Amino acid sequence: MKFLDQTKIYVRSGDGGAGCVSFRREKSIEFGGPDGGDGGRGGDVVVECVDGLNTLIDYRYRQHFKAKTGTHGMGRDRTGARGDSAHIFVPVGTQIFEEDNETLIADLTEVGQIKILLSGGNGGFGNAYFKGPSNQAPRHANPGLEGIEKWVWLRLKLIADAGVVGLPNAGKSTFLAAVSAAKPKIADYPFTTLAPNLGVVSQDGDSFVIADIPGLIEGAHEGHGLGDRFLGHVERCDSLLHLVDGTQEDVVAAYQTIRTELAAYDDNLAQKREVIALNKCDAMLEDEIAEKKKALEEASGAPVATISGVSGAGITDILRELLAMVQARRARERADALAAQLEAEGKSTSDAWRP
Repeated sequence: MKFLDQTKIYVRSGDGGAGCVSFRREKSIEFGGPDGGDGGRGGDVVVECVDGLNTLIDYRYRQHFKAKTGTHGMGRDRTGARGDSAHIFVPVGTQIFEEDNETLIADLTEVGQIKILLSGGNGGFGNAYFKGPSNQAPRHANPGLEGIEKWVWLRLKLIADAGVVGLPNAGKSTFLAAVSAAKPKIADYPFTTLAPNLGVVSQDGDSFVIADIPGLIEGAHEGHGLGDRFLGHVERCDSLLHLVDGTQEDVVAAYQTIRTELAAYDDNLAQKREVIALNKCDAMLEDEIAEKKKALEEASGAPVATISGVSGAGITDILRELLAMVQARRARERADALAAQLEAEGKSTSDAWRP
């Protein structure tokens, strides 16, 4: 399945059904009066977040979504049925923007979330609605209101526990293939990975989701190399694994390039918890590894691990460190959820520990 993380679609809600002009006609009733029913409401355009999707590729080939018109009113005071809604199913992490691609309409981050994008037009009143003391036989009814139409952007930002970032050809895809069942394309040239890949990592009886973000380059925050789209996926990751290719000359410059792009795109990205690893150590000498590791630690002010995605050296320790971060976040989320529940029930957090 091809990956698509942004697309533009046309949506239109349904028109309301027209009201009916009708009069009661029965053999024993000479003046039956008006009995025209109201028209039905037009269908809505509904966006629903569902499980089992991880791309917007379906909307490259189908870009128009129109809800149905409400049924017209009928005699004997029968109201028309509501028009069928148009349902758009999107993966978790989808954002909906106005046509300017900047104004956020909705951010769907959980399975089951529903957003009514456009409401259908109201149905028109039948002539029975207009009956009154001064006009007991009205011969007019309202047409239904027209639906609303517009173009919107769907933008997908993958949700993962950890994201792997680095310059092109830093070994990110090799790392993902080594720690999960994912099968990303791997080759010895830059920009092999053109779309993010997700993999489930199992470690010490627990598991978490890791995302391989395509290589970033200088100017990525301005859109160079589709970098602004790739950086959007990093926003959803709780922590980052920063891989630096140890075989290149200046590892410090490589590290600082990525850090600069993260901060320029969004300062929150630069504040995310980060694990730094010097990769491809299987192709380096001991002295070279020690020298470049020391240089990276001085530049980053943080410890640097030495690993090899090919041989597997150092990978277990990296995964345990990432898992510890993930478990800490999950514990905080559980505590926050419990506190919110107790607050809603009018209790304190100490009540949760009472027998």
